[in-house]
Amino acid sequence: MPVTDDDELREILDLNRVAVVGCSATPGKDAHEIPKYLLDQGYDVVPVNPFADEIFGREAYDSLADVPGEIDIVDVFRPSEEVGEIVDAALERDDVKVIWLQLNIHDDDAVARAERAGRRVVQDRCMKPTHQQLKA
Repeated sequence: MPVTDDDELREILDLNRVAVVGCSATPGKDAHEIPKYLLDQGYDVVPVNPFADEIFGREAYDSLADVPGEIDIVDVFRPSEEVGEIVDAALERDDVKVIWLQLNIHDDDAVARAERAGRRVVQDRCMKPTHQQLKA
């Protein structure tokens, strides 16, 4: 079951390094504005976008496999049909603790795979209002 409990969500929001898959370089898009908000809140945001060299003045990586160092949270801004592949890439890394699927993004089979692998999953929920409600 995806995480819905406020206390567990607070624990997740205490993590720091967030790899944003589908991070956008285009201001005004949710996939730009929400990671920007997280960056402004002190999170270490790592853009993952094969079509950008940098976003927010930070190097953008082509894939999760290319991201150096540890990742606490994989935050997904890609269509639901791409979630399975993204979850598989996250599971190939030993460091990913949480997979966060943004609002209107879901894949129950991928979620179940991630949970069986011991990862926590948040599904169909936006990090910004969750952070504003529980941490700000």
